[in-house]
Amino acid sequence: MPQDGRPPRQARLGDLTGRRLGAPSPTGPAPARDVPVGGVVLLLPDGEPVSDRPASPLSYAALLPLGRTLARAGGSEGLLVHRVRYRTRGWNGVDAHLAADAAWAAEEAVRRYGDIPVCLVGHGMGARAALRAAGHPAVASVVALAPWLPEEDRAAPPEPVAQLAGRLVLIVHGTRDRATDPELSYRLAARAKKSHRDICRFEVHADGHALRQYQDEVLALTADFVLGSLFGRHYARPVADALAAPPPLGLRMPLAAGFGGGR
Repeated sequence: MPQDGRPPRQARLGDLTGRRLGAPSPTGPAPARDVPVGGVVLLLPDGEPVSDRPASPLSYAALLPLGRTLARAGGSEGLLVHRVRYRTRGWNGVDAHLAADAAWAAEEAVRRYGDIPVCLVGHGMGARAALRAAGHPAVASVVALAPWLPEEDRAAPPEPVAQLAGRLVLIVHGTRDRATDPELSYRLAARAKKSHRDICRFEVHADGHALRQYQDEVLALTADFVLGSLFGRHYARPVADALAAPPPLGLRMPLAAGFGGGR
């Protein structure tokens, strides 16, 4: 228990309006009328390297356009979208709190909805959490948007990739990201691709950490990948090509303006 005597905060799931959700019920959240739950997306907001403060409301709000896009695109398939509300906004070193909360959320999705596939979708530090928690048995795929990754240090073990085995993975990074080094996400993808072939990475030229300049394209790319990885829909040609291409081609795929008809 914290020194102030208050009980520790608990991670929880929220809907796209930010409300806490209880156990599913006939009047609870549903992807569409009479459509059973076919898959779950867990949205993992950005965080900070070290902090005990609650997660920022702005980080949750930043994922709303993506969550709504996915909910609309996957409603007919029974896709549910939840935001993961962290205990704290900090990764906090070896405690890896955000990754632990992501793994808890995957377990909670199974508890609520049964044996359904889960996609972890994160931004920034949330993307690192998504990649780290990919080893949960329910996780079928991961989308890492502008992932925050630690600088490579010979004295420390590298960021793990073994947990990505058997998962479909999409990494998206802006080439002008000043908050998280895009070269680090390329190196992680290249290490993972040596033994796990179902990984692709797209570069958004001249875009920054928030991926706002080409937001429509990023939303369309993410939706295409999520629906393909969870429900077996055919991928758009650039995604299929990126998954099939050997490094570095499939890991430095440019996200073209107009992908998905957004521009």
